[in-house]
Amino acid sequence: MSIQCTIVPVTPYQQNCSIIKCERTARAAIVDPGGDVERILAAVEQMNATVEKILLTHAHMDHCAASDMLRQQLGVPIEGPHREDDFWLQKLPESCRMSGFPPAEVFTPDRWLDQGDTVTVGEQELQVLHCPGHTPGHVVFVYAAQKVAWVGDVLFQGSIGRSDFPRGNHDELVASIRQKLFPLGDDITFVPGHGPTSTFGHERRSNPFVADSRYG
Repeated sequence: MSIQCTIVPVTPYQQNCSIIKCERTARAAIVDPGGDVERILAAVEQMNATVEKILLTHAHMDHCAASDMLRQQLGVPIEGPHREDDFWLQKLPESCRMSGFPPAEVFTPDRWLDQGDTVTVGEQELQVLHCPGHTPGHVVFVYAAQKVAWVGDVLFQGSIGRSDFPRGNHDELVASIRQKLFPLGDDITFVPGHGPTSTFGHERRSNPFVADSRYG
C-alpha cells in the first residue's frame, strides 16, 4: 500500500494541483490548491478520499489562492510553505486583483515548514526540503518510498522556475536543484507546478539550465 496521486490543472495558469491519497487509510492531502475548488473536490470524491490537510510548496497565488477557502470548508489545517514566504501571503489580495483571479484574503498557515521537517498523509510520511530561489520560502515534498517529489515551481521539464520575482534568486534556485534535489537520485519522478512530469535524471542530463554538462 502506498500513495495514489491525481493531478488537477487549476486556474488560467494551468497549475498542477495534486491530490495525494494514502491507499491504506484513504486519507488525503491537497497540494497547492490555487483555485477551481469545485474541480478539486470532484477529483477528491472520485478518488474516494477524505482530505485531512492542505500542503503548500510556496505562496504564489496560482498555488495557494483557494487554500483558506478549502481550510474553512473542510475544517483541515494548512501546512507550508516556509515562513520566508509570508510576505507573499500578505500580498495575496493584491496579486489576485491585479491578475483577475477570484478574490482571496490574507491567511496564515497552521504550520510553517522548514528543511528536515516531515509531513504525513494518512500513514505515509513525506520529507520536506527548503528550496529557495523561485521564492525565498519554497519547499519541496518528497515521498522516498515511491520515488516521487512535488517540486512546485523550482524545476520543470526542460526549464526551471523564474527568479525575477521579489526576493527571487537565480543562484539559490540552481543550488536548490543541484544540491538538494538531484542528489536524491536520477529515478525520482517529480510533479512540477506546471506542465508534464519528468525525472531528476532526465533533467540532470538534458535541462539547459541545470544539466551536469553546464556545471560539470
